[in-house]
Amino acid sequence: MMLVISFIIYLGLELTPGDAVSRMLPPDATINMKAEELEKIRESLGLNEPFIVRYFLWLGGVLQGDFGYSLASGVPIKDIVLDRLPATLELSITALILSSILGVLFGSISALKRGTVTDIIFTIFGMLGVSVPVFIFGLIALVIFALNLGWLPVGQRILPGYDSYWDHMPHLIMPAGVLALMLTAGVMRYSRSSMLDSLNKEYIRTARSKGIPEWRVNFVHGLRVALIPIVVLIGFRLPMLIGGAVIIEQVFQWPGVGELFVFNVRSQNYPLVMMIAFFSVLAVLLASFFIDLFTAILDPRIKLE
Repeated sequence: MMLVISFIIYLGLELTPGDAVSRMLPPDATINMKAEELEKIRESLGLNEPFIVRYFLWLGGVLQGDFGYSLASGVPIKDIVLDRLPATLELSITALILSSILGVLFGSISALKRGTVTDIIFTIFGMLGVSVPVFIFGLIALVIFALNLGWLPVGQRILPGYDSYWDHMPHLIMPAGVLALMLTAGVMRYSRSSMLDSLNKEYIRTARSKGIPEWRVNFVHGLRVALIPIVVLIGFRLPMLIGGAVIIEQVFQWPGVGELFVFNVRSQNYPLVMMIAFFSVLAVLLASFFIDLFTAILDPRIKLE
C-alpha cells in the first residue's frame, strides 16, 4: 500500500505545472538566462530524467535511508523535517488528548442525559464545532485573547532568549485550544451516538436486572463497548493532525510541518513535499495497525486473524 500511495503522490507532483527551478530563481533571472544554462541547472538537480526513473531513484534512496536534499536550500530533508516535527507533535498531541478526554466525557454525559437541557446544549455545541471552519474560531481567539485582552502572545512557538519548555506554553494555548475545540465536537457527537447504542444492548438490561449499581453499568459495561468505534476515530486523528494541522499553523504562525508543507508546495520543492506526504501516509497505516490491536484488547469478541 505504501508503494502504491507513494507512486500516486509522486505522479501528482509530476503533473503540477512548472518546476522547482523556475520557482528558485528570480523572475528576471529566467528571462535573462539562456536555455542551456537553465537546462544545466535542471540536470544538476536530476530534473531532466524521465518521471519513472526519478521515482525509482527516489524510492531506492528512501529504502536506504537517504531522504534527499531540499532543492531550495540544499539542506538534508531529514534535518528540515526533524527541526519542524517537534512543534507539530506538540500541537497535535496536546489537542488530541484534550479533545479525546472532553469529547468522551461530554458525549457520555449527553447520552445519559438524553432529551434534557444538558443534552440540547451539548448537541448545539457539537453542531457548531463541526460546522464552523476552524480558522473562524482561530481568528476569534486571536481578536479576543491576543488583541483585545492581551493575555496570550500571537504567533511563533517561543520568543528569542527563552529556552525552557514552560516558556513557550503561552504560545501553545491558543492554537492547541482552538484545534482541540474543533476535534472535541466531532468526538463528542460520535461518543454520544456510540454510548446510546451501547446502552440499548441486551447485556445492559441484564446487568441492571442483577442489581449492579447504575454508574458501574454505564461506565464499566456501557462505556467500554462504546469506546471501540471512538478509539478508531481518535486513533486516526493523530496521523491526520500531524500532516493536516495546516490551517491552524498558518493562522497562528506555528512553525510546524503543516506550514512547511504548504510553503514547499508553493515553491514546488518536490523532494521535501514528497517526504512529508510519505511520512503522513506511513503514520496513517501504522495507526491502523495499532488501532486493530487496541480494539481487540477492548472487545474480546474481536479476533485478529
